[in-house]
Amino acid sequence: MPTLFDAPGARFPRPSREVASGVVHLPDWLPLGDQAALVGEARGIARSVAGTPLAMTRPQLRSGQMSVHILSLGQHWATNPYRYVTSVDGVPVPPIPASFHDLAARALADAAALSPSLAAWSGKYRAEAALVNYYAPESTMGMHQDANELSEAPVISLSIGDTGIFRLGNTENRNRPWVDVPLLSGDLIIFGGEHRRAFHGVPRIEADTAPEGCGLDRGRINITIRQVTL
Repeated sequence: MPTLFDAPGARFPRPSREVASGVVHLPDWLPLGDQAALVGEARGIARSVAGTPLAMTRPQLRSGQMSVHILSLGQHWATNPYRYVTSVDGVPVPPIPASFHDLAARALADAAALSPSLAAWSGKYRAEAALVNYYAPESTMGMHQDANELSEAPVISLSIGDTGIFRLGNTENRNRPWVDVPLLSGDLIIFGGEHRRAFHGVPRIEADTAPEGCGLDRGRINITIRQVTL
């Protein structure tokens, strides 16, 4: 009799869960058609700002140039020094699309049942800055804190395309302990509460795992949404 290991394309059940206090993983949260629509919308915005100071690019950090391409919406995440700005060289940052606002509201409502600290933000969260991060198959992101926001509101993160390994660490430094969570296309992870300022990163992308119909042939898009102000 065929087993789960024998079935082509079979996947183990991945229940929704609170990975750590204030960190909720919702697997297969967004259907393929909706994923493709978001990718198309983000691609259109990226094309509209190509050739401007807000073009999707690999930011230069103090530690070197990132391997991830980033597009800012709502507010631009600037480096050297790190801060959020509403325009660059007189060019206003594109607004956050209504679909992203809707995504944030639904995400928190769905995560609320699994985490009291996230439930506290449901219905009053303000999506003020969004980053569309494109990871080529060889891209990574080092361990870092999301520490440029005044607000302690949770960070909402949606994955589309190739599977990315999300590494969640502690709030003190980049060292262990940490936990690795594979994020497949359509997966959502939200971190807030005790782990809002936890170090986290993406140590690798699993190439050629993007499902057909997600809007990407290769690589991974990660859409992160933040409330910046108090």
